[in-house]
Amino acid sequence: MLGFDIGVLLVALLIILAGSQLFTNALEHVGQRLSLSEGLVGSVFAAVGTALPETLIPIVAVFFGGPSPSIRGHIGIGAILGAPLILVSMAMALMALFAGIKRGWHVHLRPEISGFMRDLLYFLVAFIIALLALFIPAQQPGARVLASVALVFLYIIYVTNTVRASKMLVQNGHGTHTEHPLWLKRTGIPHGLWLELTQLALGLALIIAGAKMFVYGVEQLALFTGISALVLSLLIVPVATEMPEKINSILWVRRGKDTLAFGNITGALVFQGTLLTAFGVQLPGWQPQAGILWSMGLTFAAALWVLLLSANRRLTPAWMIFSGLAYALLFVLVA
Repeated sequence: MLGFDIGVLLVALLIILAGSQLFTNALEHVGQRLSLSEGLVGSVFAAVGTALPETLIPIVAVFFGGPSPSIRGHIGIGAILGAPLILVSMAMALMALFAGIKRGWHVHLRPEISGFMRDLLYFLVAFIIALLALFIPAQQPGARVLASVALVFLYIIYVTNTVRASKMLVQNGHGTHTEHPLWLKRTGIPHGLWLELTQLALGLALIIAGAKMFVYGVEQLALFTGISALVLSLLIVPVATEMPEKINSILWVRRGKDTLAFGNITGALVFQGTLLTAFGVQLPGWQPQAGILWSMGLTFAAALWVLLLSANRRLTPAWMIFSGLAYALLFVLVA
């Protein structure tokens, strides 16, 4: 049984890798065709597309989970809060690791700085709102609804500003450019927008299928440990659901496409920190419990760390890799 579960994980990783290759390749072609900036492509299109697995898990858990409302709520909240922690901690650290091996540990990574810092600032503001909402009494549902509306409104403003900035960034040399032909073009089918969109959909379908398979394998392995639903959702499930972002960003940063690599992660952070937390705020379990507070505090600290590195021009793999300590510390504290 153990061997079968490990086999499922390995197959799932291969499926996610194949899907990520197709997805990133097609997205670069679509972005180049439509004259979109790398910031817009990475922070909005790639981020939202690959965020589907972690978006679906809390919704399915809350509305279509098992008979226990408490367990369903804990799985939902854990998935909502675990996802951004994995991104800003483990994903950043893995990207730093592969960039350091490929390009050198003290080489400055160079995402488009205004978009990168904008993403992180929006995320930090959203997380402050979500953190304050933990302390709203359950007897004041109106205040919680107001917090959720504020988070949704914040994401709308973020997307609007990102789209507005795209045209100027393209003029300044930050347009999306592809270096490799479309993978499906190798089948002999004429290259056009419809073929790019077909490959994009195929890559996304493989990513979602692989992530679901990986979640299944992780859950089966976790049964041997007796980990609680909240801890499982905070520490283990997001490792699978965030796999697409991690792999996409690693592929891009190894090729020197730093804006796409960082934007894929920070854009997903904003998406999860606003829209997903807007859903989480409405759950009864959104209370100042120890695990939730530790998770949110460490996520905020890791995001602030990366923001300070960027502001002080120290965005190198050697410094970035320390962001992974946030996930390791949470594992020690709540596992």
